[in-house]
Amino acid sequence: MARPHRNYINGEWIEAPDTVANINPSDTKDSIGLYAQADESQANDAVAAAKAAFPSWRDAGIQARSDLLRQIGETILARCDELGRLLSREEGKTLAEGIGEVVRAGQIFLYFAGEALRNSGDVIESVRPGLDADARRQPLGVVGLIAPWNFPAAIPAWKAAPALAFGNTVVLKPAELVPASAVALAEIIEEAGAPAGVFNLVCGAGSVVGEALLKSPDVDAVSFTGSVATGRRVASQAAAGMKKFQLEMGGKNPLVVLNDADLDIAVDCAVQGAFFSTGQRCTASSRLIVEKGVHDAFVDRVIERLKSLKVGHALGPGTDIGPVVNQSQLDTVQGYIGIGRKEGAELAFGGDVLERETPGFFMAPALFVGARNQMRVSREEIFGPVATVLKAEDYDDALRLANDTEFGLSSGICTSSLKYAHHFKRNAEAGMVMVNLPTAGVDYHVPFGGVKGSSYGAREQGAFAREFYTSVKTSYLRAP
Repeated sequence: MARPHRNYINGEWIEAPDTVANINPSDTKDSIGLYAQADESQANDAVAAAKAAFPSWRDAGIQARSDLLRQIGETILARCDELGRLLSREEGKTLAEGIGEVVRAGQIFLYFAGEALRNSGDVIESVRPGLDADARRQPLGVVGLIAPWNFPAAIPAWKAAPALAFGNTVVLKPAELVPASAVALAEIIEEAGAPAGVFNLVCGAGSVVGEALLKSPDVDAVSFTGSVATGRRVASQAAAGMKKFQLEMGGKNPLVVLNDADLDIAVDCAVQGAFFSTGQRCTASSRLIVEKGVHDAFVDRVIERLKSLKVGHALGPGTDIGPVVNQSQLDTVQGYIGIGRKEGAELAFGGDVLERETPGFFMAPALFVGARNQMRVSREEIFGPVATVLKAEDYDDALRLANDTEFGLSSGICTSSLKYAHHFKRNAEAGMVMVNLPTAGVDYHVPFGGVKGSSYGAREQGAFAREFYTSVKTSYLRAP
């Protein structure tokens, strides 16, 4: 039997007190391996290693940090096919999506290799003669990164890369369901020559490892992506410990389709946004708000498109939609199918659990019509291949429905009208707005984040990431 995968602490691979099997959701007979499950003591060891490594990494200089990130990014890109296959095998997104995500992770590291060299400050003219003043960005110290299971390569990359680029040291806790991609990243970072303690990987339960990071007085900041409920606990505990924190917590994203929309574009946006990656994206288009003049035609065309999609093994040829990530998540999604029916929405397509050649967590994409915005299936994040269609009287009604949610991550509109496009961009209550594009999918160098219940704190990705991973120090100098 293969040796269990270990945690990476202070430049060494350390056995954990327990392990868990990593199971392929496309084929539950396929175990990817046994992966470490750390206890609180091991998490604290990782924090101590990161704290000890911080002064030398902070002072290593921007060129050393840039060179390390560039090497990591280039290695990820060179191994994208292999790593993408591993990602798809453990998470369940199609092979094309898995490879695409790994490529994005490599691009993120390369981007921040450049940002490490561009961490500029400001020289400020003092109102007092003879004084020089400046404001510069400095690293925070030890940063705890808590990542979700739905993007096991990209999200650890867009957290770890800026943290390292700006001189912080890192303890990464990946989601329990997807440790293999995180272990592969740690191996690449080690091979690239990261000094001991600069990057640490601690796999394990959130209730153990995540809690240890939040409780530790030596963790200076926490970046979290996950559920709203867990995010609120992170906020409470981080604030109690006076830690800087950043939260990304999901969405119930609207895609508005107006009467003047190009229906080919609108259907493509809806199907890609709602159902690709098995709908397991915080930016998924889970509410399709359609103006009444094109409602019936739009629904008919979406159903025809859904009929043509192939649900199957993530690594299988021609697969459009892979499995739900595990049995628990499949049960949750199926529960919402029952809730939608009970609330009075019509299940116009799909929703059934499917059997395939291999045992896995497959289901047909589900489309509800006749839904109301106050139904639970229109209010709560389902995180699966389910979308509701809401009929709007006109543009104003559509905008009202789009904004009538506690979330505010991504919002989209399909229209040929520049008037409505510009108005929607200004008035949609979301951190990201898409016009004639799916609500899911942003470039690796632009800011990512939302408003209302979707996000808290500074944006992730791009140049805006330094707002979280640095603090500002103001200095004065008077020449003697």
